[in-house]
Amino acid sequence: MFATLDLDIRPGSGIGMFEIGASLWAVIDMLRGLQHLFPQVEVKFDPEDSATTPVILHLRPHLDLLFSGYHQRLHTICVRKLREPHPPVMLRYKDTVISSSAEPLVRVHVSRTFGPTYPGDELKYPGIWFSFDDDGVNEGFKGGITHLEQRTQEVKRIFIRQKSVDGEERDALDEVSPCPIMHGDISSAVIKIHDGVHFNFFSSALLLHVRIGETTAQDLTIDLGPPSRVHHKEDERMTIHSPNIQASEDDGSTDYFYNYFHHGVDFLMSGQTHVVRKIIIHSNMPGSPLFQRYKRCPWQLEGKPEDDEDDSPPRKHFYEKFETIRRFLSPGEMLPSMLLDRTDEYDNITLPNSTTRLYGYDGVILEVNEASQVVTVILF
Repeated sequence: MFATLDLDIRPGSGIGMFEIGASLWAVIDMLRGLQHLFPQVEVKFDPEDSATTPVILHLRPHLDLLFSGYHQRLHTICVRKLREPHPPVMLRYKDTVISSSAEPLVRVHVSRTFGPTYPGDELKYPGIWFSFDDDGVNEGFKGGITHLEQRTQEVKRIFIRQKSVDGEERDALDEVSPCPIMHGDISSAVIKIHDGVHFNFFSSALLLHVRIGETTAQDLTIDLGPPSRVHHKEDERMTIHSPNIQASEDDGSTDYFYNYFHHGVDFLMSGQTHVVRKIIIHSNMPGSPLFQRYKRCPWQLEGKPEDDEDDSPPRKHFYEKFETIRRFLSPGEMLPSMLLDRTDEYDNITLPNSTTRLYGYDGVILEVNEASQVVTVILF
């Protein structure tokens, strides 16, 4: 026996527990606790361009969630298979049931509930539209259809997305406009080598400047809130590459991480002074070993200004290929890299594309996947 999936429709805003503008990281994290409602979740994306590919979550059999490519925000919700009984789905609008497995939603009921709209094969309203096509099979207006047949056409799919401010229909590949659910999330992170990171936030005038060697653990807690996790540093293997023998033996043994999974950022804190030693920014690339461990932090890597009066120094962005960023950091020849396999820490675990490479530059390390995308930036 399947429990009924009872969902309230909010045009332009969301449906049930899903809110337009929510991050991919937050939605998948929520779904981990809702396996009794959504036991089958399929993630689809373009592996050739995972930095900017839209991501689709198929929650079989009733829901498809489309996320924008750059900021990974919930853009469009599609409800389908309204008569599928495994599990049955019930849709409400303003506390009134408009569709169930026993009472199908038809064209005339849509018009009675939502009012008049422009004519067409679909009934479109601000923030929501109703389709009479079943997954691309055209069942809209046909030659010779009678008025009665038109009135009783059954709704096959419902689409929910943001309402357009100017009345124009929003493109499926557009980014989601800032909305309340984004409040407090990082909108951009400007990385300045040998200095730190400037964090900007949605719906806030706050500009947070985290500086290496200056910002304290208390500062981070005040400005960002308590971390998701405090993790004491245990992996000292990279110190073998340090030219300072003494440092490789005892430096950093008491250091710890402040992990902000919901911001896509880690901070390595000194165990002695409790100030920031390193900042780690995550791109949350689909298909990478760290996908969904962290929310995407949309970073920009800032270069040196041409002169003291240059107010807009050059920048490279998270979605650009490593070759472009490499030439930006070091116009000379290619530097050697270290090989990192994220599955080495675990037994009996295999992942496709689990190997990345670490490229070190003055003040920054880039972790790059096989598709030449930067999955992590480490600032020190």
